[in-house]
Amino acid sequence: MTPNEPVGSFALVLHSHLPWLAHHGSWPVGEEWLYQSWSSSYLPVFGVLEQLASEGRTDLVTLGMTPVLAAQLDDPYCLSQFETWMGFWVERANQLASHPDDAKRTVGQYEAKVARDCVDIFGSEWATGGSTIVRRLSDSHTIELLSGPATHPFQPLLDDEIASFALAVGRNDTRLRTGCLPTGIWAPECGYRPGLEETYAAAGVSHFMVDGPTLLHVGRSTADAWTIGDTDVVAFGRDLDVTYRVWSPRKGYPGGAWYRDFHTFEYDSGIRPSRVTSTRTPSESKAPYEPLAARAAVEADARDFVDVVRRRLTDLRAERNGKPGLVVVGYDTELFGHWWHEGPMWLDRVLRLLPEAGVKVTTLGSAISDGAVAGSASPRNSSWGSGKDWSVWAGDAVTGMVEDNDGLMRNWRKLIDDAVHSGLATTRSEVLDQLARNALLALSSDWAFMVSKDSAAQYARDRHRQHHRNFVRLANAVRGAVDGRHENWATAVHIAGEQRRTDGPFGHLDGRLLGAALGGMR
Repeated sequence: MTPNEPVGSFALVLHSHLPWLAHHGSWPVGEEWLYQSWSSSYLPVFGVLEQLASEGRTDLVTLGMTPVLAAQLDDPYCLSQFETWMGFWVERANQLASHPDDAKRTVGQYEAKVARDCVDIFGSEWATGGSTIVRRLSDSHTIELLSGPATHPFQPLLDDEIASFALAVGRNDTRLRTGCLPTGIWAPECGYRPGLEETYAAAGVSHFMVDGPTLLHVGRSTADAWTIGDTDVVAFGRDLDVTYRVWSPRKGYPGGAWYRDFHTFEYDSGIRPSRVTSTRTPSESKAPYEPLAARAAVEADARDFVDVVRRRLTDLRAERNGKPGLVVVGYDTELFGHWWHEGPMWLDRVLRLLPEAGVKVTTLGSAISDGAVAGSASPRNSSWGSGKDWSVWAGDAVTGMVEDNDGLMRNWRKLIDDAVHSGLATTRSEVLDQLARNALLALSSDWAFMVSKDSAAQYARDRHRQHHRNFVRLANAVRGAVDGRHENWATAVHIAGEQRRTDGPFGHLDGRLLGAALGGMR
């Protein structure tokens, strides 16, 4: 190792995702979830990346942006509603800033400044949507952008043809929004089953991520990348020891005493006035939040993380007879800011400190170019969920959802095949397009996740049921038209137009293409 040679490489992967929330309620879940994440995560995290880009820094972050989230960050309705939401946020903060209690008044003044800054940033940078910013960061090579399937379905449970269709819709959406077609994808929930790599290879996908145990269980290290099966598609695995330095609910940095407590609210304003204090401290006894003290904690924890990464890479180099290794960590973008208020500040410091510590910061695509691929692997069924298996999305708690989804896929495949052969799919139609939207929204992995984790479970059940009902209602009208009852087509057109006003992402989507995947349009 020469004096100027990096000890190894580090790749930070951020997965940005929310399900389709527009027009589906507000409080306590629904659009509120979108606007909270937008203000507390996307605005500040992208702000950090743009500042680093302005300094000429490249290959910093591999950024996954799910098409369904990108659609909402560009949607005129969501943009308008978010602006209104921020106005109320400023008002609530200003009210708390005049509170007679000194501690609450101090937090209110801090919150009011944060809110006003977000309003200013939104007005100057985001008013026309998020894709402009993503494209700018991609074009400057500050980030490597990852696309993925349209609505973030758990792909191991999908038919091959439907998995291909969802992926095609999602990647086309990314291309239209950003002007580029990333070859890397975020595989939803890091879900994998043998054979998925063939679907990826056929679509032109070059690389994706799995969780660390997926590779470790078949004797492959996460310090390298691996081609999967008989393809050239490359998989990277998370280094869990390093990832959990942040992610762990028990030992991770966000649980530090000086950080803002996510779970404690000031009753009247809804603003978080407290610091964590300790994990055992009840909400009513938590100490007031102190922004300056939190900033000092950020600096200490950023330096600690850099030390953890460097030690890991040093150990890998020793174990590999001088060959440098790769540490890949992966997090939900929403962790930084939404769940962990100080997270964006921490990201900024880590990305600046790592090169100073002799660590090469890279992206997944650049790691491949730099020779990270060490051989091939043949992983088994896996995910990044509890147990690293499929139980979150296919376990006992969601058996009914899985059965409903299986039935939907069979119905959809048969209906499209029949529509093609009956001549109803000779030209593009808003009916088949909306049928596809309904199906993709119903197949989102989020609904099963929320039920399995008992997080807004009833909302998730309701959403899943609603999208299924929308699909069935429209499918029944299409079936009537396929069977020769021509008046049913007019009914289908009416239903599709009605449904699209609420659930209309992916305007480019061509529902006939599932027929192509099934062989009906060859």
